[in-house]
Amino acid sequence: MLLFIGRRILLMIPTLIVISLISFAIIEAPPGDFSDSYVNALMNRQQNVDPADVAALRARYGLDQPWYVRYVRWMQQILQGNLGRSLEWNQPVARLIGQRLPWSLTISLASFLFSYMIAIPIGLYSATHKYSPGDYLFTLIGFLGLAVPNFLLALIVLWVYFRTTGNVAVGLFSDEYQVAPWSFAKFVDLLQHVWLPAVIVGTAGAAGLIRVMRANLLDELDKQYVMVARSKGLSELKILFKYPFRIAVNPVVSTIGWTLPALVNGELLASLVLGLPTVAPLFIGALMSQDMFLAGSIVLILSTLTVIGTLISDILLAWLDPRIRGSV
Repeated sequence: MLLFIGRRILLMIPTLIVISLISFAIIEAPPGDFSDSYVNALMNRQQNVDPADVAALRARYGLDQPWYVRYVRWMQQILQGNLGRSLEWNQPVARLIGQRLPWSLTISLASFLFSYMIAIPIGLYSATHKYSPGDYLFTLIGFLGLAVPNFLLALIVLWVYFRTTGNVAVGLFSDEYQVAPWSFAKFVDLLQHVWLPAVIVGTAGAAGLIRVMRANLLDELDKQYVMVARSKGLSELKILFKYPFRIAVNPVVSTIGWTLPALVNGELLASLVLGLPTVAPLFIGALMSQDMFLAGSIVLILSTLTVIGTLISDILLAWLDPRIRGSV
């Protein structure tokens, strides 16, 4: 098992290098750079633009160098534990992301737990009660969850919440706890607010996982080994959890690799609607201003989540099914 995990960790290194190269190249693909966005912003405010200042700005951040030279410098900074300096904010990227990333991870983790805690029991129920009213109801809810975008669901929830309570569900804290130091009361207030974005972001993921769990379990329940177990007098509950469930849950576990980044991406749009202090507004602003170091660092972090999610799913699959780690 340790050898299996070690191989997977070693494979992460070249994967992240390739991802960082592709991410940086994509961010550099649009015409122009930060200096162009800076000049346009000054011109929109009807301020004079000094060409010498623009040239000094380009030289300071290496914008006058080819993109691959800037990439190498950026990677050197990352290896030194530094993500570079934001062109727009004129602050270290690590500080900007560090102020907001914990909130993004909190919402994503809560959404992740919500998705799997809801999806696995509902998928289990739908498979064991095929074509029942409950199965049809959960199928309808699942299709609605897949069809409705997160930002639209967030707008609907905001409207319903305002109509029923008279309050606006914006932010992660009440007004009295916005700048208050951490305490048990502030933590409880966070729990009272974080469930709403967690449910909004996790709905689409839970809907997809319900369909995967139901389909795989139905396929296993129709196989001959289940019929043989029934003929031997084993209880339905023991048959279900000893054999079909363990096999059917493998594809669900394997989806962790794409569920984590999908939740983060869903959190980006939901955060803009709900006014949450996450990475989303920072990322959108970096893309608009072509702040390559800030945008590239955020993309790299999201990509790293994908790789970490894949590693977690591989470890869980190897733990659930020894055949997987034995074949690698």
